[in-house]
Amino acid sequence: MCSEKKKNRDTIAELLHGLRNKAFITGSEAVAEAVKRANVDMAIAYPITPQSESMHLVGELFAKGHIKDYYRAENEFAVMAAVHGAALGGGRVFTATSGPGTLRAMEMFPVWAGARQPIVCAFMCRGVSLPPSIQPENIEMGMLLDTGMLMLHAENGQDFFDMILQAYLVAEQPDVHLPVGVFADGFFVTHTREEMLLPPEDCCLPPYDPGFAPVPVFDMETPPMRITRDPLLNKSNFISGNANASWHQEVLAAAERARKHIAHFMGGLLEVENPGAKIFIAASGTAVSQSREALRMMQAEGMDVGLIKIKSIRPFPGSELSKALEAADLVVVPEFNAGGWLAREIRATIDRNHRVIGAPRVFGGMTMPPWLIVEEVKKALGAGQSRGGC
Repeated sequence: MCSEKKKNRDTIAELLHGLRNKAFITGSEAVAEAVKRANVDMAIAYPITPQSESMHLVGELFAKGHIKDYYRAENEFAVMAAVHGAALGGGRVFTATSGPGTLRAMEMFPVWAGARQPIVCAFMCRGVSLPPSIQPENIEMGMLLDTGMLMLHAENGQDFFDMILQAYLVAEQPDVHLPVGVFADGFFVTHTREEMLLPPEDCCLPPYDPGFAPVPVFDMETPPMRITRDPLLNKSNFISGNANASWHQEVLAAAERARKHIAHFMGGLLEVENPGAKIFIAASGTAVSQSREALRMMQAEGMDVGLIKIKSIRPFPGSELSKALEAADLVVVPEFNAGGWLAREIRATIDRNHRVIGAPRVFGGMTMPPWLIVEEVKKALGAGQSRGGC
């Protein structure tokens, strides 16, 4: 249980940079361990595979006194609406969902952002289409890109643990104050047991202070109707339209201001391995792990290949990518979805975007063997040579 803050104790520095102990746990257990140290006021759950276990474990934290309040709501939309209400009341909140649950709750995500609430939600990504699939796939991330949420993508269980805590630190900055989605590829991360490093259990985030929020907390002196209805809906369409447009711009600006906080708490929006390479693999989430092995295989053959791990999807590291890929001849983007949303983001960001190859893409629960990535790189290089250059 989080202890009272001791004098002169910098718990944030301890959480991020202090001594840690080894633990052999799953990604779902890592979620619970992060929530245990996040000083959460309220968590609300609704089960859906592969998220169910994580919120079950969060419920056990409530039973042990680590969380002030917890309950199971009627459905995913009810969860996200209730979490929103708890955040409006000044609480630090947490929830999680997956795939079809994400889509059922979709209306609430831009509401969170528009209300400037620092809600943290874990998304354990899975298939959403017919025929039904509960298997790993992150197509839902492509559907959430323009909701106003900040979006972080975890490679493994260690990332999942760290990013949940880092998400609160970024979200609650007064010049940000936006919701953060922390995404992990279901089963690959949630149900895989691996060695992780965890800070002591009594090392927790300081309590959330809504007094620093850029929007007022709803209470008896600041009733919801005064903020959410009167200024917009009861006025002319002109006033309503201008108010909505200017506020939307502020939400986007707040996401841009989050960049410096992500850099501070997470060490940057991306990581680059072998920055001088002419060939790069650019990936996020579990595809990074597969890419690491593909990188090792190609380097063993004498190929000069680099890797870019994209940690932040929103805000997107556009300038960082452009700089890292300035001298690159080829960028291969492997993804666990059919749509190729990450490749599209990269193509829209860098110049000479013919260099971007959006492949391989696997989905519906398929695995991504490293040789599949190697094959795409060699195929692209062969095509480039036949054209007289890549």
